[in-house]
Amino acid sequence: MNLALFDLDNTLLNGDSDFEWSQFLIRIGVLDRELFEVKNLAFYEQYKAGTLDIHEFLDFQLKPLSRHSRKTLDEWHRQFMRESVLPMIAQPARDLVQQHRNAGDICAIITATNSFVTAPIAREFGVEYLIATEPEHRGGEFTGGVTDVPCFREGKITRLENWLGAHGWNLESFADSVFYSDSLNDLPLLCKVKHPVAANPDETLRAHAEQHGWQIISLR
Repeated sequence: MNLALFDLDNTLLNGDSDFEWSQFLIRIGVLDRELFEVKNLAFYEQYKAGTLDIHEFLDFQLKPLSRHSRKTLDEWHRQFMRESVLPMIAQPARDLVQQHRNAGDICAIITATNSFVTAPIAREFGVEYLIATEPEHRGGEFTGGVTDVPCFREGKITRLENWLGAHGWNLESFADSVFYSDSLNDLPLLCKVKHPVAANPDETLRAHAEQHGWQIISLR
């Protein structure tokens, strides 16, 4: 039995669903462009540079969820999938996931982006398991807060270990474990699996992968 882990943004997706969700809300007039676009761009640059304060970002990203009903949010998300997400999915990414599914591997998407945004995307890829940052909700409605450890940097290891434990597994349960990611932020988890793969890597991750002899691929 093998384990295949996939980062989502800029790995399976040719873009960042977290960033694009806020841009989508700006575009349809839910968020004020003048107030939110500069912040959204700034957080995205911090993420790419490896300097993001995840708690500050989650406060920015999750607060808008608390201002609207889940019914309305779900309607917006269906539009978001059509207009923003599907164009970011390239055939090589679909083929890679299907290759692992056909092999009978346990497949999971593991992402810092919250599960409201990413659960429908995981379903689009046919991936059964999603490990993501979890927005807090009460009575089915979002509060604007977060539950559990954010699934970011070292937090991805914590969340993965908790998920594995809940299934009676650990990384040693698998003959092989592979993790595909584009980002320097995922170096902690890439260093934990047996088979790290730099997929569409940023400059820092590419340099690290080349230095350590890791596989480098493009899913564009």
